[in-house]
Amino acid sequence: MARRARPVLAAMGPPVFDRMRSEPLFRQVYQALRAAILEGRLKAGTRLPPTRDLAQEWGLSRNTVMTAYDLLLAEGYVEGRVGAGTYVCPALPDVPVAASTIPAAERRGAGLSRRGAELAAREPWRRTVEGRPFALGHPALDAFPFVLWGQLLARPWRTGGAGLAMEGDPLGFRPLREAVAEYLRAVRAVRCSWEQVVIVSSSQQALDLVARLLLDPGDAVWMEEPGWRGIRAALRAAGARLVPVPVDGEGLDVSIGEQTAPEARAAVVTPSHQFPLGMTMSLARRLRLLDWAARADAWIVEDDYDSEFRYAGPPLAALQGLDTAGRVIYVGSFSKVMFPALRLGYLVVPPDLVDAVTAARSFLDGGSTVVTQAALACFMAEGHFAGHLRRMRSLYGERRAALLDSLERHLAGTLAPEPGDAGLHLVARLAGGLSDKAVVARAGRRDVLASALSDHYQEETEASGLILGFAAHPAEALDAAVKRLVPACRATLPDPAPPASSRRWPSG
Repeated sequence: MARRARPVLAAMGPPVFDRMRSEPLFRQVYQALRAAILEGRLKAGTRLPPTRDLAQEWGLSRNTVMTAYDLLLAEGYVEGRVGAGTYVCPALPDVPVAASTIPAAERRGAGLSRRGAELAAREPWRRTVEGRPFALGHPALDAFPFVLWGQLLARPWRTGGAGLAMEGDPLGFRPLREAVAEYLRAVRAVRCSWEQVVIVSSSQQALDLVARLLLDPGDAVWMEEPGWRGIRAALRAAGARLVPVPVDGEGLDVSIGEQTAPEARAAVVTPSHQFPLGMTMSLARRLRLLDWAARADAWIVEDDYDSEFRYAGPPLAALQGLDTAGRVIYVGSFSKVMFPALRLGYLVVPPDLVDAVTAARSFLDGGSTVVTQAALACFMAEGHFAGHLRRMRSLYGERRAALLDSLERHLAGTLAPEPGDAGLHLVARLAGGLSDKAVVARAGRRDVLASALSDHYQEETEASGLILGFAAHPAEALDAAVKRLVPACRATLPDPAPPASSRRWPSG
C-alpha cells in the first residue's frame, strides 16, 4: 500500500464501488470522499493522497479519481496547494450541519402555512414568443430532434390507449417520476426516491405551489440580490415579504440574511449557477444556510434552473444532497433542456411534505397532462435525453465562445463579460456610466432583445450591465446581433426612427 494513501483509507474504511450502478464511478468516488469530509472522518487540513496512489489502492483508473478530485475542488471541499498536493479545505466547519432542534410538537403545523394546512386537509381527488438575440432561457430549437419527439408522442396512444385519457396521479406519471429521480441521483447527487418527485407545468407553478403550502401573507422570504424577477413576482403574489440578501463571489451572504431577517420563513436560492451573475455558492455558505434553516424551522427553495449546462467538467452536486434535516425543496424544469412549450418541470419535496403536496395538487389542478409525460419518460429511459444533453453542452459551449469572441472584437472597452463556465446566458458590465435600461431600449429598436442587469435588483443599484442569452442562435446570428448592439451602446448617437413596416415586439 502506498504510504501516502494510508491515512485516508483508514479514515474512510473499505470503499464499495459498484460498476453496475447508474452513477458513474467518478461520482461514487466523489460521494465517498465528500461523505468522509462532511462526517468529520477526514478532518480540515488533511492531505489527500495523490490521484495515482488512490487509484492504485482502489483499483480504479487515475482519470476517475482525478475527475472526483476536480468536483471536490470546484465545490470547495478541498483546495490545491502548488507543489504541495490536495488538502481538505481548512475553512470548513468543525461540526456537521445541525438537525432541527425544535420538537415536532412545537413546529409550526408540520411546516405548513394556514392556507397550506387548509388545502392539505381536503380529501385528494384525481382529475412562445419567437426568440430574438439575446432572449433569456431560449434553447437551440434548431438542434432538437422533433421527428423523434413526434414518434414518442404517438407511441403512448398506440400502447396506452384509453388509460392515458383518464386523469392520472396528481403528482405525475410514475415512469417519468422514476426517470427523473434516477437522473437526479446520478447526475445532481440529489437524495430522493421517486415518491418525492412531483411533476408540474413549470418552475413558476412549482414556486406558486410551495408558496401556497408554506407561506402565510407577510412571511419574510430571503431573495438573492440580484435575482430572477419571475421568482419575485410569484412570491409577491402569495403575499410574502421579500428580503433582498446580497450575493458576492461565494453566493448568497447568509450572515447578512441572518442579521436582516433571522426569522424568515424561507430562502429562495440558485446555488449551482446564481441568476443572473453566475457564481456557484461555496460549500461553507451552503452549510451555513442549511444550519440556519434547521435552527430557524425555515425552508430552502433550490431553483436549479440550468445546471445541466456546465462547460468545465460535469454538473455540480445540488444543495439538496447536503440536507439532513429535510428543509430543502428542489425545483427543476425541462423548458431549457428540451423546449419551452413542453411545459413540464418538477419538484423534489422532503418526505414529510408528500401528503400535503398530493392534497394541494389534486385540489388545485389535478396534475399535468399525461401524454407528454409518457413521451418524456420514454425519451429519458431510452437514452435520448442524456444524448441530447451531451450534444447541447457541446453546441452551447461553441455558441458561448462565439459570443465572447464577438464582444471582444466589436465592444471591447464598452462591455466587459463576467467570468463563468455554465448556463445559457452571460453577464457583461457596461463601462463609462452607460445606463443599461437605456441601452436595452435602444437595442430593442434594432431588433435585439437584451436584458438590463439592474432590472433584477429589488433595491436601487449602481450596477449596469446586459444579460445576454446565447443558446438559441448560431454564431453568425450572434455576431450580427452584437454589431447591432454597438450603436445602442453609444449614448451620444441619436436613435434611428423604426421603419414603418417594422414589427412591434414585446418588451420581454
